[in-house]
Amino acid sequence: MSTTTEAPSGFSPRVALQKVGTSLSNMVMPNIPALIAWGLLTAFFIPDGWTPNAPLESVVGPMIHYLLPLLIANTGGRMIYEARGAVVGVIATMGVIAGSDWLIAQENAAELEQWLAAGNAEADFASLGQVHMFIGAMIMAPLAAWVMKKLDRIWQDHIPAGFEMLVNMFSAGIFGFIALAAGFFGLAPLVNGLMTLLSNGVAALVNAGLLPLVSLLIEPAKVFFLNNAINHGVLTPLGIAQADVDGKSILFLLEANPGPGVGILLAYTIFGSGAARASAPGAAIIQFFGGIHEIYFPYVLMKPILILAAIGGGMTGVAVNALFSTGLKAPASPGSILAIFGVAARDSYLGIALAVLAAAAVSFTLSALFLKIGKQDDGDIAAATAKMEQMKGKKSSVAGALTGAGAAGAGAAADAAGHSGPIQKIVFACDAGMGSSAMGATVLRKKVRAAGFDDIEVTNKAISSLNDEWDVVVTQKELTDRAQQRTGSAVHVSVDQFMNSPRYDEVVELVQQRNAEGADADPDAAAATATAGAATAGAHGRRRAADAAPSDAVPAAGTTILAPDSIILSGTASDSASGIDEAGALLVAAGAVDEGYVTAMHDREATVSTFMGNGLAIPHGTNEAKSSIQRSAMSFVRYPDGIDWNGNPTTFVIGIAGVGDEHLELLQKVAMTFSDPAQVQRLENATTTEEILEILGDTKE
Repeated sequence: MSTTTEAPSGFSPRVALQKVGTSLSNMVMPNIPALIAWGLLTAFFIPDGWTPNAPLESVVGPMIHYLLPLLIANTGGRMIYEARGAVVGVIATMGVIAGSDWLIAQENAAELEQWLAAGNAEADFASLGQVHMFIGAMIMAPLAAWVMKKLDRIWQDHIPAGFEMLVNMFSAGIFGFIALAAGFFGLAPLVNGLMTLLSNGVAALVNAGLLPLVSLLIEPAKVFFLNNAINHGVLTPLGIAQADVDGKSILFLLEANPGPGVGILLAYTIFGSGAARASAPGAAIIQFFGGIHEIYFPYVLMKPILILAAIGGGMTGVAVNALFSTGLKAPASPGSILAIFGVAARDSYLGIALAVLAAAAVSFTLSALFLKIGKQDDGDIAAATAKMEQMKGKKSSVAGALTGAGAAGAGAAADAAGHSGPIQKIVFACDAGMGSSAMGATVLRKKVRAAGFDDIEVTNKAISSLNDEWDVVVTQKELTDRAQQRTGSAVHVSVDQFMNSPRYDEVVELVQQRNAEGADADPDAAAATATAGAATAGAHGRRRAADAAPSDAVPAAGTTILAPDSIILSGTASDSASGIDEAGALLVAAGAVDEGYVTAMHDREATVSTFMGNGLAIPHGTNEAKSSIQRSAMSFVRYPDGIDWNGNPTTFVIGIAGVGDEHLELLQKVAMTFSDPAQVQRLENATTTEEILEILGDTKE
């Protein structure tokens, strides 16, 4: 599905959580190698490790208590204000670490005296009471870097020439000192209290045998791209604290277990149909061994009841891990079975293997049951995408699904939003910029290279690192709104899967249209997507389209593209098939097409839905049916009570037949109209064909 999606106009809790999760992930993920190195140190050199070594064991404590939080602080500060933010962030975080240790020492002064009286070392006692400041680093470092950035802007225009370095050095040093003190006395007590609260909550769940219930939260959160907020914001800090004391932590396995996902994909392999069944085996291999869990999300969203299979598998895996007291030494990222066993505690291999197998078996069994008893479709993931939004409840008033004439490619959607010029830079962006985006970029890069465009850059990045340098931005459908906020001038393409999405071919077509001389564009497809693209574009796209399209109809010859006789205010159709017949009959009656074009409209709908969202469908013919078009024309049918368009409630059906770009001006007006709920309401309330024409704007050939 290729689409430009409207940037949210108000606060969205889902998007806010995704942003928090992305920020946490971007601070933690680059430092995962250091966490793995620490896990290997504990696996080998602590007293109960594989090869105990007292000198090397002495590195374990300082590394987890100081090095790792400061690395995260460095990354978090650098994200906000490059090297200057990194330095200030590390200084401030050191204050939080020291403040936490000082508070614990004050609280445990009596216990320390007893500990020393027993002949123990003070350093060992301190390590037992430490709170590791991962959360403190994630809060303090970005905050300090942000404040430093704002302060620099206040005085940067008032520094005398020649004193820049002096002012920059001392201002950062002075503010770093202030931030350190603020962290010591302000944030450290809050983080200590939060960590104590979270630790007690986890301990209560474990002691009550209720830890499997966390899968009720984690598995749905994964599918809706909220896993980073839970994983890196809560589970990783708590898991590290637990692993430092116990040598391992089950918390690292709550989200990383690949069993639930691979069970769902194996069920699709055997009991699925169409493209879903064909692509599931490859997806299972990538998910299980590559650790890219995002690859199974679309399969769940195609049939949302499968979220119960994911939850059942997740709960089973947690229960088995708890039964065998398994744990990892460090986070397993990505969640590959290879990464999991690479950081597993030496006594946990059997239990982890059984937990993964049990989780996969349960999710497979439940998925197979749901696939067998549920409604069978053709398994075409692309065709199911429009239904996904309706089932997930994530569709906004103006950002409907573009599953079809998407109908016709990313290129025309870009034109509708006001984009032009050659394509030189394409980026596939995802939440963290390391998993699904890397795989998607690889597949897309091969297609672009195969089309003969060796000089076009195709890469992958995290959404948070995007800027307006990109010509095309490809994202998972759930993340497109966030990507558009950062790259308002780019073409935005949403995909439903990462291995063999048909949207990649549409991106290649866009490149050919923009970069190759004399590219033969599909005018019908371009027309439909122009409407859909602008109708679902964000505020930026709407302004550009408004500037590009004339405010009034511009006559060119004599015959109207949308004639009064081609408008019906109360249609008689009841579904998409009869709706196509009704809209197509108006085009035939107008002398714009012959009967063969109506047949081609049905063929197009059988391939991919032309439902655009916001109650609008735009059926049109295939590229092969251009010979059936005599002239450009449109038809308009309103269904006051709505009709069922392949599972999508539809009020307006606009039939299209286009020669060249003669009808694009009216389509742009249609797009602008359907991006405005007030205008849609006017169309619903109109009582005459003249009102419809006035709202849409009549354009002549």
